[in-house]
Amino acid sequence: MMQSLIQLSWLIPIYGFLGVLLSLPWSTGMVQRTGPRPAVYINLFMTAIAFIHGTFVFMGIWNVGGIELQVPWLQVADLSLSFDLDLSVLNLGVMELSTGLTLLAQIYGLGYMEKEWALARFFSLMGFFEGAVNGVLLSSSFFLAYFLLETLTLSTYLIVGFWYAQPLVVKAARDAFLTKRVGDILLLMGVLGLSSWAGDLHYNEMYEWVKHADLQPLAATLLGLALIAGPTGKCAQFPLHLWLDEAMEGPSPASILRNSVVVTCGAYVLIKLQPVVVVSPVALTALIAIGTTTAVGASLVAIAQVDLKRALSYSTSAYIGLVFIAVGAEWPGVAIGLLFTHAVAKALMFMSTGAIINNTSCQNMTELGGIWSRMPATTIAFVVGGAGMVGVLPLGGFWSLQLGVDFLRREHPVLAGIFLLVNALTVFNLVRVFRLVFLGKPTPKTRRSPEANWLMSTPMIALSIFVVLLPFCLMHMSLLPPLRYWHPWVFGALIASGVLGLVLGCTATLSRSLLRSTQRSMRVMQDLLANDFYTEELYRVTVVFVVRQFSRIVSWFDRYVVDGAVNLVGMVSLMSGEGLKYSISGQSQGYIFTIVVGVSLLGFLMTWAMW
Repeated sequence: MMQSLIQLSWLIPIYGFLGVLLSLPWSTGMVQRTGPRPAVYINLFMTAIAFIHGTFVFMGIWNVGGIELQVPWLQVADLSLSFDLDLSVLNLGVMELSTGLTLLAQIYGLGYMEKEWALARFFSLMGFFEGAVNGVLLSSSFFLAYFLLETLTLSTYLIVGFWYAQPLVVKAARDAFLTKRVGDILLLMGVLGLSSWAGDLHYNEMYEWVKHADLQPLAATLLGLALIAGPTGKCAQFPLHLWLDEAMEGPSPASILRNSVVVTCGAYVLIKLQPVVVVSPVALTALIAIGTTTAVGASLVAIAQVDLKRALSYSTSAYIGLVFIAVGAEWPGVAIGLLFTHAVAKALMFMSTGAIINNTSCQNMTELGGIWSRMPATTIAFVVGGAGMVGVLPLGGFWSLQLGVDFLRREHPVLAGIFLLVNALTVFNLVRVFRLVFLGKPTPKTRRSPEANWLMSTPMIALSIFVVLLPFCLMHMSLLPPLRYWHPWVFGALIASGVLGLVLGCTATLSRSLLRSTQRSMRVMQDLLANDFYTEELYRVTVVFVVRQFSRIVSWFDRYVVDGAVNLVGMVSLMSGEGLKYSISGQSQGYIFTIVVGVSLLGFLMTWAMW
């Protein structure tokens, strides 16, 4: 039976798409008498089936090793297309993580959006999203992964724009789609380049091609930059990072997946492409530069945000920046450990913040306070999630950060310092958020806020337990080094950075009224961080300005040159015809003479030109 389940593993990504198809009568409004709940249950059932099926396959693969599964689905002449899956322990482990988080987010979403009139459409979009993510994670073909990444971009656009009647939501969905399209188009160039040079887009074949690849330096650089552009957009890294905080306008259950699963999926594709990216040292350097800029910049921007969800979304970009640094430094094991610990911890934190927003209808931290006495379970979930993400011993975030600092300190001590700095800034930001939202006296918005309902509390409790037990899972999957490789100085430095962030977070003066500093330099710094270093304005006066001016020039040329030439030809033809109609004599010999003269003149001109 286990062998049959393994051979049917191609169904795991299909379950999500099947749930979308089965729930179409409700999501499109064709069936209304039963309400939207049947569509919800269908998609929940399909996600649970995908998780259970993946669990059995994971247990079966654990002892026998990886298996490549090829399922042909189209054969026309010389064209052969197949659905190729790589069933390895790592691929299935990441897939199980994403499917489990999706299942918990769907249960959470049922409680969060129980009164939403378009509930069936939302769960159909989540099923569409789940199928795309599982296909990307299990794919053994880069071509198939690219196709599903495009599907993931579409699903992100639809989920972010779920509340399409709100102008801010429409803008957020549009910006998220267009920003990702920039990276996807560049990634498509990399797909075409690899198909031409490597001749095969299967990952294992590309890895073999890299060993004897002979590319010109310019071609290798362009290929490497194109391959990292797609994950840069998916993971909200500089300069394609602006979409993630705007996407927080969408529903909180979608924000859970966007900050845990989407960025993990994009970063995992980058990890699988890392053996190909090494053909270009420039691309590896670009990865480190992008990751460093995003990690430090996003950590600084996060501490100046007053929106609860945006303060956490910037920390997502910062931590995925650390993943980019690890991949650029050619330490993929560090990157995978960071992805695992960050995904579960950030999902738990967004569940906690979503419960607060659902009960208070507010996500402005200056209007919140005293939540801990009203929502104790939500408070515990936030604390456990925050502790699991940063360097708090013995939770998973500590071990992944410790692994990164330990490996990077030998060859890249500056990058190891970046890990410590990001940890300190993240601790400071989380303590700031905790003080503003959970401590203090209750405000008018929080005075009567009850604890989250059981559909929202159950996933939070389950995920809290998993965050606590995550180090044992990492150890069981051999993602943590043996005890003899643990360095006490690294332990001390990481703990010291966390204590520094904790002390600064506890002693910093926080103002709920957001009184601006009387010192000009401090006001400038506050505005700089709160506005994301004015990146959007910089784009507006550079890239957007150039594109707009170029569009105006093209429009003018099309209107007055191209259309003018066409209109001139038409006018000349019309006037010539009008003029010739008055010279018609009705004598055929005159017409024949004119034709003969014209043909003779044409022949003479052609002969003269040839001579």
